[in-house]
Amino acid sequence: MGERKFLHANAAIAHGVRLARVPVVAAYPITPQTSIVEKIASFLAEGEMEAEYIKVESEHSALAACLGASAVGSRAFTATSSQGLEFMHEMLAYVSGGRYPLVLAAVNRSVALPWSIWGDQQDSIQQRDTGWIQLYLETAQEALDTTLQAYRIAEDHRVLTPVMLCVDGFLLSHTEEIVEVPDQAAVDAFLPPLDLPFKLDVDYPATQGMGAFGQQYARWRAEQQQAMGRARGVIGEVDAAFGVAFGRSYGGLVEAYRMEGAELALVAMGGIVGTAREVVDEMRAEGRPVGLMKVRAYRPLPRAEIRAALNGLRAVAVVDRDCSFGYEGALCTDLKAALHGLASPPAVYGFIAGLGGSDVPPEMLRDIIERAAAGEASKDEGEFVGI
Repeated sequence: MGERKFLHANAAIAHGVRLARVPVVAAYPITPQTSIVEKIASFLAEGEMEAEYIKVESEHSALAACLGASAVGSRAFTATSSQGLEFMHEMLAYVSGGRYPLVLAAVNRSVALPWSIWGDQQDSIQQRDTGWIQLYLETAQEALDTTLQAYRIAEDHRVLTPVMLCVDGFLLSHTEEIVEVPDQAAVDAFLPPLDLPFKLDVDYPATQGMGAFGQQYARWRAEQQQAMGRARGVIGEVDAAFGVAFGRSYGGLVEAYRMEGAELALVAMGGIVGTAREVVDEMRAEGRPVGLMKVRAYRPLPRAEIRAALNGLRAVAVVDRDCSFGYEGALCTDLKAALHGLASPPAVYGFIAGLGGSDVPPEMLRDIIERAAAGEASKDEGEFVGI
């Protein structure tokens, strides 16, 4: 089916862009993203890929270039991190508002101040309300596979919404593992050519990006929200179709791990989920009724799946690698809202860990689980651990 290579997630994403036959790539360097666009540049130099490679003067310009490419009916890709993602903020809203189905890799890195090149998820969480689908990835293999899925999701006429791939900096971006790189023919069968229902054409002049008043503006936003709602089903469909085609799938919106008979669940996103699996396995071997829920799609939030997975549990421990200052971690807040109204909702405890690239070792996750099980943590605000 494919060739096995030793890759970090950044190289895996670059292979995904190559296999998706993306014809426009906008590149601006920033640690720890840079090796994605460097790898794409090497594909182009070696004749393994054909694309217009645009070296721009800023991250803002990178996304503007991708918007222009998408507006005329072309697939487009760019990548960034941290302050670069913050600098893109204005263009993020333009791209989602225009319903341009491009893909962006956000290689998660702490935001300043203080300066740090190390990883947490503060940068992408800050952009959660810009109208992008956000998928949080656990492994390099999932990074490659989800790059291919992302274009099929974004370009689906029921969705037409850009996708942000959220990849833990250094934990995934610079750590290599064995990755199966699919054959081009198999990818071509899975990912059809882009077919936009609207695009700029000099022979048929039209306007994009017009102004709108009151009700027209509200209707536009309502249509974005409806598309996000439909994306929930499409994400699941695409992941299932990918599983049939390649033998790998990732649960669609969420992945429940060892939740049968669980009384307490750990909930997390991204690379630390791999560590959490090991901890859950160890505690299960000790006879402890502990499970794990990986949130893969943070936007759109999989409310129904969260309620189904966690209903009836005694307690839930949410590990956030971000802080919504003045309250708690963002995932914890959303989880509480999703569980509201259940007949027997679990007690939800929020923990903030791994900021600035600090370690989240197995013993920390075990301690988090123990404290949630004993009801010793706060249910009101996120508790910082490991400092």
